[in-house]
Amino acid sequence: MSHQPRQDSLRATLPPQPGEPAWAEEVVEVRGHIIDSLLLPKILDRVLQMGGRFEIRKCEIGTGRKDPSHAVLAVRAESAEKLSQIIADLLPHGAVPVDVGNVTTEPADLPGCFPDRFYCTTNQHTQVRINGRWVDVADQEMDCGITVDPVAQTARCIPMTEVTARQPIVVGYAGVRVIPVERPRGETAFSFMGSAVSSEKPRAASLAAVANAIRATRAAGKKVLLVGGPAIVHTGSGEQVSRLIREGWVQVLFAGNALATHDIEQALFGTSLGVSLVKGEPIEHGHENHLRAINTIRRLGSIRAAVEAGVLTSGIMYEAVQAQISVVLAGSIRDDGPLPDVITDTLAAQTAMRLAIHAGVGFALCVGTALHSIATGNLLPANVKLVCVDINPATVTKLADRGSFQTVGLVTDVEPFLRNLASNLCEH
Repeated sequence: MSHQPRQDSLRATLPPQPGEPAWAEEVVEVRGHIIDSLLLPKILDRVLQMGGRFEIRKCEIGTGRKDPSHAVLAVRAESAEKLSQIIADLLPHGAVPVDVGNVTTEPADLPGCFPDRFYCTTNQHTQVRINGRWVDVADQEMDCGITVDPVAQTARCIPMTEVTARQPIVVGYAGVRVIPVERPRGETAFSFMGSAVSSEKPRAASLAAVANAIRATRAAGKKVLLVGGPAIVHTGSGEQVSRLIREGWVQVLFAGNALATHDIEQALFGTSLGVSLVKGEPIEHGHENHLRAINTIRRLGSIRAAVEAGVLTSGIMYEAVQAQISVVLAGSIRDDGPLPDVITDTLAAQTAMRLAIHAGVGFALCVGTALHSIATGNLLPANVKLVCVDINPATVTKLADRGSFQTVGLVTDVEPFLRNLASNLCEH
């Protein structure tokens, strides 16, 4: 086996040798639990992968479990442009230039567009330096820009579509720092899960961890978000979700037209897509029932109106109205009807979901839906734990692949999971 890659890596860490042209250099520092969270090795590896070199000028390692570490690195590249790319790549891992100035902004020259050099956000806690003071960026979300109010000295994430002309937008990486989510220290509700996705995790321990996380979220005064797909109704799990809402374990519900429609169809006709939930077989003309359910609600004007009129008397949507929880139903091109409560404008649906998340969501449970789970993961800050339950491992993998690294995946059937979760939370 050749050892040449190792020799190249060692050579890459050295400063330019005599006769070589001078390289651009930036000194950065990184603080926190950078050793056991593997942040420092990751930073060094990224420098090498991007064609740069580094020199460790200072490294102080904490001696106790709660003691932070501190490292100072000189990062070098063949050009200032290449160095800028490397530093920008290191920011999400917590590396901050030592000679930091205030954040730089440029006015947006077009509505709905960022300036060319805009800073692209991650889902991790971010701060910007305004007039010599580090300020938290509000409404943290991945794949956004940052707008700054120089008078109020505040900053917040802003989606591209919400940018107005002349709005000050952060450009470059100067004056920006990211505080990565560190590996949990000590026992946590999810410390037994060694991998993000597996079908071989112990079911009882997994379910107990989810139930305990929901309890802890409510005890902290935060809201629990349920993101649900139509499989909840198809598998006969609607009553379990209704129970969770009724007994105060769910405060926010994200879904599409399908979950609401089939839930209402079940409440009105006892079927889901024309299949009897009691007998498990199609009934005559049952294929019409989902359209008749939509038509009933549309004639009354809304789901709430149907509840108030005494037409809708059971089911997930009934309990959501009765408990007055926040509900966002986002439509798709496939929707029949749709129900009058469904938001068919995608950008308007995103805005409604953001508002609900920013209103105190502390835990998200995604069950039986790929697209809504991924959409929700894109909107959540990294400090909000996300559990995705699906029979298809690819659904959970896609969440992590798109940047929602805080995702914990449970590959299992929806019905037994929800039945046992409701029992754990509502009976103990």
